[in-house]
Formats: sequence, C-alpha cells, structure tokens
Amino acid sequence: MQTPVERIPAPLARRIALAAQGFADPRPTGPVGTRQLRRTIERLGVVQIDSVNVVSRSHYLPYFSRLGPYPRAAVDQLADARHDVFEYWAHEASFLPVRLQPSLRWRMAAAEQEAWGSMTRVQRERPEYVAALLERIRRDGPLRASQLAEARPNRPGTMWNWHEGKAALEYLFFTGALTARARTAGFERVYDLTERVLPAAVVQTRTPERGDAVRELVRTAARGLGVATETDLRDYFRLSPADARTAIAELTDAGELAPVEVAGWGRPAWLVPDARRPRWVRARALLSPFDSLVWERPRVERLFGFRYRLEIYTPAEKRVHGYYVLPFLLGDALVARVDLKADRKAGVLRVQAAHAETGVDVARVARELAAELRLMAAWSELDSVEVAGAGDLARDLTAALVVPGT
Repeated sequence: MQTPVERIPAPLARRIALAAQGFADPRPTGPVGTRQLRRTIERLGVVQIDSVNVVSRSHYLPYFSRLGPYPRAAVDQLADARHDVFEYWAHEASFLPVRLQPSLRWRMAAAEQEAWGSMTRVQRERPEYVAALLERIRRDGPLRASQLAEARPNRPGTMWNWHEGKAALEYLFFTGALTARARTAGFERVYDLTERVLPAAVVQTRTPERGDAVRELVRTAARGLGVATETDLRDYFRLSPADARTAIAELTDAGELAPVEVAGWGRPAWLVPDARRPRWVRARALLSPFDSLVWERPRVERLFGFRYRLEIYTPAEKRVHGYYVLPFLLGDALVARVDLKADRKAGVLRVQAAHAETGVDVARVARELAAELRLMAAWSELDSVEVAGAGDLARDLTAALVVPGT
C-alpha cells in the first residue's frame, strides 16, 4: 500500500525553508568567528560570488544576514588561509565547503562540455598555450591573470571580456587542475595547483561515481532548502534535469527525501524528513540579491508571494525599485525592499529607494528596517544612513532613522 503524501500548508513550508537557511536561529550575542561562519556555509552548501560591489561583495552578505556583524577578514580566512572552503562553478561562481570538491569532479572532468565561450575556445585552438600556463604555475608558483602580457580583446563590455591568458586560466580552473589560492584586495583570483591549495585529505579522497556525486549535491541542496520542488533542487547546483530526477528518485527510495504537496505550489515537492518545523520565525535581515534564499525567483514567489527582479541591467528610466535592491525579511515574510549604495567616500549608507509590500504594518517595518540599516552601516564602517526619498516607505523610514535606538 502506497504511503499517503503529506500535505503541508504554505506558511509551514515557508518556515521550514527559512529554518533550513538558518533564519530560525537567533543571531549570536557574542563575537562571531570562523566557527559560526563554517557552520553557516556548511548549512547552506554554497555561497554565490558576484563582482558587483555597490553595497558589499555579495559573498559577505549571507553571513551578515544570518549572524549579524562579524569581521569580514574571517570569511577571507576560511578560503585563503584555512582552505575550509574553495571556489568553483557550482550555482554560479561560488564558495563551497571543501568536502564537496570531490562531488564536483565529474563536472571538472567534463569541462569541454560543461564550460563555455572563450574557455573552451582557447583550449580547442591553443591547447599548447593552456598546457604551458599550467606548467608555468607548476614551476614558478601562483599566478594572476593580470601578470600575463596579454592584450584584452577590443570588444565592448568588461565582465567576460577576457584575454587569452585569462580564458586559459579559467579553463584550467574549470577542469580542477587549478584552484584559487586567494583573492587580491581588488578581488582578482590568484591561481595555483589544486593539490598545493586544498587539504591533502580532500585531494586524496577517491573520486566518486557521477551518480553518487550528484546524489550528494542533491542531498546538500535538499538540506539547504528544507522543502523544494525538482526545479529548486536542480537549480541549487545547476544540475541537468536527468541527473536531478535520478538522484531525487534514489534519495526518495532511500528515505532521505519524502514526497509532499505544498498548498498553492501546484507541483510535486520533497521534504527532508528531519527538517525543522518551527512554529514561528523571528528573523530580521537584509538579503543579497544572490542569497540562496532568494536567488531562484520563481521559488521566492511561491514561498513569499514576493515578485523580485534584479534591475541592474534594466535602463535607469525603466527600473521599478532601483539598481541594487535588497529584500527585507522580517519574521517569516519579505516585507520591503531597499535600493542601497555604500558611499564610502562620504561614509554614508545611502537608501536610494525604499518600498513596502502591500498590507504590511508600515510603521513597524520602518522601525525594524532602520535598525537593520544602522547595523549594516556600522558593520560596513560607514557613519550614517541617509534616505534619498524615493519609494512609498521612504518617508516613514526617514522618520524612524531620526529616532534614537531604532
């Protein structure tokens, strides 16, 4: 007889997801160090990297959202000194717990199929150049792309406008032959041989079969999500539909995932059987656009009824909420969004626009948001918070920022 599929109310699914992401726990009351940071990235499984630095480098924000103020150097230490985490193409460019490196070797081995653009082109057209770069690093030590005497191609744009040397280094990075030893102050990657960077125990770990590796990635995604659809589970590590479906079926058969129906979702979902089911969540956090709680926009709409789009690449005159907009989590709901900019020269965290969601207690949201913005400004070593005046929450937020102690 088939076991009945559990039906989960939408509010409970939301709280399960928030607990899985670390938002049901109170923030530490004392100093935050590498122990709490390691626990956070282990819980999330992956922290996305992004080059935009309007407020903060994106990979610093998920720790702040969950733990409150902490020394940013401690995050750098996890990767650069301790090597508890490593960089790879997981969700996008990401930091991951080093234990997951063997589970991504199948992707590294399939670099010619999995990588893209100039990475594969330079390997296809100049394999001897790629091999020579690898040998140079083996012989002479770590290398940055800016140390290569290569001219950048004369094409518009800068993000992917790589010269041949950078493309070759990135190909070797994708294959796993190289990894990031560190990042410079300008956030440039320093490449070195993987076996010289990662802990010996990881390097010497047997490479799992692809099926075993994908199951571990889906298992990690499921624990980071709490309750999720197939698309949610697949997207976490950017897996193919076939790989994800097979892994989900196998984990379900093994009792590690339980099929459920979530009210209003309209599609099958899976639950980690021992996932926390809190009766309430009392979170307060500003979220990076690349935070794993909100990076999959359809899931955000399913969980929170919150339609979220990043408008960085939208022409200014067509933006609705702003350039770099952070959702504001209060309790178990996304209640507002703010377009932020850290004006480091003036020492000001600028709120360029602030919008409230429909039906929220605007006065309460403004008070709590003011307190969180002050906390973020202090953590960012900025002296004050200033509101520009755009958005339906701006006036109340401005008033709340005047009140001491908010």
